[in-house]
Amino acid sequence: MRLAVLCSFALAALMPLASFSADMTCNAAATEKKLAGAAKTSFLKKCQKDAAATCDMAAAEKKLAGAAKNSFTKKCSRDAVG
Repeated sequence: MRLAVLCSFALAALMPLASFSADMTCNAAATEKKLAGAAKTSFLKKCQKDAAATCDMAAAEKKLAGAAKNSFTKKCSRDAVG
């Protein structure tokens, strides 16, 4: 029960990222926000971390394992970051 609640909360927290990343990449978002220097670095680091988490969850939903999971996650993250 507890795990289901935590998973539901995690999915709800990542939903804005999922819709955000579908529209634009992390680099495009940083450019649109006119970020530079440390602010851009911090934003990109968080965006990459969030993208990796979203891609890992997508791989788990697809029940991927091994090389297929690694390949999917790598491409998914690369596409999200831009």
